[in-house]
Amino acid sequence: MNDKAIEKNDDEIENVSLFNQELKSFIIYITTEKQLSIHTQTNYKRDLEKFIQYCTTYSLTQLNTIKVQHIRQMVAHFHRKGLGGKSLSRWLSALRSFFEFAIRNAWMTNNPADAIQAPKSPKKLPKTLDVDQAAQFVSIKGDSVLALRDRALLELIYSSGLRLAEAVGLNILDIDLNDALVTVTGKGNKTRVLPIGSHAITAIKAWLPQRKLYLKTENAALFITQRGTRITHRAVQLRMQQLSIRQGMDTPVHPHMLRHSFASHMLESSSDLRLVQEMLGHANISTTQIYTHLDFQHLAKVYDSAHPRAQRKKNVDDQ
Repeated sequence: MNDKAIEKNDDEIENVSLFNQELKSFIIYITTEKQLSIHTQTNYKRDLEKFIQYCTTYSLTQLNTIKVQHIRQMVAHFHRKGLGGKSLSRWLSALRSFFEFAIRNAWMTNNPADAIQAPKSPKKLPKTLDVDQAAQFVSIKGDSVLALRDRALLELIYSSGLRLAEAVGLNILDIDLNDALVTVTGKGNKTRVLPIGSHAITAIKAWLPQRKLYLKTENAALFITQRGTRITHRAVQLRMQQLSIRQGMDTPVHPHMLRHSFASHMLESSSDLRLVQEMLGHANISTTQIYTHLDFQHLAKVYDSAHPRAQRKKNVDDQ
């Protein structure tokens, strides 16, 4: 970092009177000694400005008087203002670094941000297709090689809730069409045996004769390209982007969305969380429990439309 850049960094905090000298020293430290990226420096300065503004508002004028409860109050304050868990974690990280620097310079005796954790961000619910949308997407028309392969691949992913890696990694001997079962190797090389739906069975039976025509070498892969090689993750993702448009979908469909849709539809019909956990290959049921939220959303929609005295009002936050 050159002198001009350091001067610019100093100028950006020139108008901050509280802890001005300490902040200048810290900016020089992360610029010259730690040599953090410009992006990280900018984030640190922005986060520390929030800290300074709060301290100014509440007359916290001495670094060594800042206690753990002050940092907790700041976290609560910024959280109420709309700062999310990830942003607050980054803010606390910047604060901890600044306080550690202050301790080394004898401006503070302890780090009040050490024991503070940011509130967890709520898990984003995975996007899913409803039953009709899923059927619309996987019902690929035509008898070309690509149409037959893509229909078999997508029907199987949706039928058995496969991960993308599991689907492209399937070999011909992993499929038992007589018993309608597929043996899948999932995360941690763990195998599980899953049922295959009738639509997927029909689609696979239509694909297998075409597969033989394109085999140029001994290739065990169930799903291959027109060159006779195992289909790749990226090829499936690109095909699904193209098919999303061709099948008239409102939003691009990715492989995991079909898996999410499978889990959601299974849970809606069976309400058997353990069954869905086993089929998805989740080690912990807590991973599967996110689909109970999706199931509740479905239940709430049905309730609102069906119950004569439902008509529940939306919360202000939901609007």
